[in-house]
Amino acid sequence: MILALMEPSGLIEQGGPLVWVLLGLAFIGSVCVVERLFFFHRARINVGDLLVGLAHHVRRRAFAEALHEAARAPGPVARVAHAALLRYYLPRTDLRDVTREAGQMEVPAIEKNIRAILGVALLAPLVGMLGTLLGMLETFQKVSEQGGFTGPAELTAGVFTALITSVLGLTVAVPMYLFYLYFLGRAKRLIHRIERAGIEMVHLIADAREEKEFETFRGEVTAGRKHAKAKQDHAH
Repeated sequence: MILALMEPSGLIEQGGPLVWVLLGLAFIGSVCVVERLFFFHRARINVGDLLVGLAHHVRRRAFAEALHEAARAPGPVARVAHAALLRYYLPRTDLRDVTREAGQMEVPAIEKNIRAILGVALLAPLVGMLGTLLGMLETFQKVSEQGGFTGPAELTAGVFTALITSVLGLTVAVPMYLFYLYFLGRAKRLIHRIERAGIEMVHLIADAREEKEFETFRGEVTAGRKHAKAKQDHAH
């Protein structure tokens, strides 16, 4: 009997119609897991290397090159940096708002399908338990129809059949819940990287702009001092 249950036809025949529900949940969860694996693989990027490269361009005020590098890099972190570079002329507070809004726009895509995986992990054991209870009710109903006289083999077979949906439900739920925890951790780390990149881009752009203005002011002061010194030398 156990070998027969290993085949899909045996599961459906012995477990009843709720097996189809569990197989449907398993399919939905698997699709969501594969989609999230591809997403986080594409979003994987070394944030430190990206910021170092962008900082090199920003300090030289080569914003076109910085924009090109940010647009070429994959993932939401690069898109937030690109949004900040597009509005490099804004004041520091406005630039901070721009990066915060750009980061918030990326959150739904990062958290996509993670709740669906959690839903499959929570629903699968409940559906399995429902199938088990329905199977037990059917078994005891058959026993009562026979006047309470039934053999141990028939009763054992009925209970065994009723437990199939619980086993299948837990088989679906356990890996789905583990995937949920894994993707939840990945999402939180990615959101943290986005916030870090946004803050550093704001400081990088604003500091580079203020440094350029200070250099201009320092040049004017130096020129004024030289002019004053030349007047003194001419007077002497």
